[in-house]
Amino acid sequence: MSRDPALIERAAALPVANIGDVMNRMQAMRGGFRAFGGQRSVVGHAVTVRVRAGDNLMLHRVIDLAQPGDVVVCDGGGDLSIAVAGDLMIGHATRRGLAALIIDGAVRDIDNLGKMDIGVWACGATPAGPYKDGPGEIGYPVSCGGQVVMPGDLIAADEDGVVVIPRADAAAVIAAAEAHAAKEVQATAAIAAGTWDRVWVQESLAAKGCQVSR
Repeated sequence: MSRDPALIERAAALPVANIGDVMNRMQAMRGGFRAFGGQRSVVGHAVTVRVRAGDNLMLHRVIDLAQPGDVVVCDGGGDLSIAVAGDLMIGHATRRGLAALIIDGAVRDIDNLGKMDIGVWACGATPAGPYKDGPGEIGYPVSCGGQVVMPGDLIAADEDGVVVIPRADAAAVIAAAEAHAAKEVQATAAIAAGTWDRVWVQESLAAKGCQVSR
C-alpha cells in the first residue's frame, strides 16, 4: 500500500470536523467514539479487520501485519460487553509504531492506554476480557461506526471523533479542508472583532419560506 507522508502531515494539521465538513458531512463515524490513548490527534491509512464480537484473535494478527504509521480499523460489531483490546495488545501496537486503533467495540485497561504513545478510539470500556478463537477477516471492506472503510482509506481522528476519507479522494479532500479551515480562521477573527456578518441567517430563512419576527 502506497503512502503519502506529505498529505498525511497536511491532514494532521487540520481539525477533523473541517475535514468532515467538506465531504458533505457524510463521512464521520457515529458519535460515541472516545479517545482513550495518549495520542489525541492521528492521521494514517487504514488496515482493516473484522472480528467476532468479543473475540480478538484476528485483531492480534492484524497488529503483527500492519506497518508503522498505519491505523488499524476494527469492526467489532459495536459490542460493548467484552473488550477486544487492552494494554498488552495496544502496548505491542505502540512498540510496532502503529499510529492508532479505531475499534467499533470496547477496550479495557484505560488508565494505562492513556499513557501510551498511540491513538485509541473505541465506543466504551469494560473489564471483561476477550476470547481468542476467531474467526475474522483482514484486508476486506469493513463497517465501523456506521461508515464503510476500505483498506488504504485515510483515517483522521481527534477528540471530536473519526472521519473516513476515501483513498481516491484524499488529496482533493485535504485541499478543500485547508481552504475551509482558513475561512474558519477569518470567521473566528470576525467574531472576536464583533463584525461577523449574520445576514446569511436571515437570507437562508427567507429562502426556506420561514417567517421570523424580529
